[in-house]
Amino acid sequence: MKVVNMTFKEGHEFKIRIKPDDDSNSFAINIGHDSENLALHFNPRFDHCGESDVIVCNSSSGGSWGNEERCSNFPFQRGEECKFYINFNWEQFFIKLPDGSMMNFPNRLGDTKYKYFDVSGEARIVGIKIK
Repeated sequence: MKVVNMTFKEGHEFKIRIKPDDDSNSFAINIGHDSENLALHFNPRFDHCGESDVIVCNSSSGGSWGNEERCSNFPFQRGEECKFYINFNWEQFFIKLPDGSMMNFPNRLGDTKYKYFDVSGEARIVGIKIK
C-alpha cells in the first residue's frame, strides 16, 4: 500500500493498525517525501536477513541508506493485529509500540512535514488515522 500527497506534520499523531501474515518474515512502514527520501523506515523482523525478533529502523536520502538502528523489544506476533503510534518533531520520531513501550529514531531529514507513506512486506493495513 502506498499513499502520496498525504499531510503528516510535526505535532500530528499517526495511528497504524496492522496485521502481520501468519507466516510473516518482516514488514516495513516508510514515511518521507518519496521512495528515495525516507525519514523513517520502520522494519519489524520476525525472521529476516538472519535476524529474529528485532525492529530495524533506518532512513534514506537520495536513495542512499543511513546507519541502521536496532531495538530488541519486539511486541509483534505473527497473525495478530496490533496498533502503534508515530509522532515526530524536527529532531526525532517517537514510536509507541503495541505493548505501550516507546522507542525513538532520529529525524535525519530534519523536516517537519512529510507526504509519503507506504507499507511493504508480509502484513496488511487494517487502518490508519492521522490526527
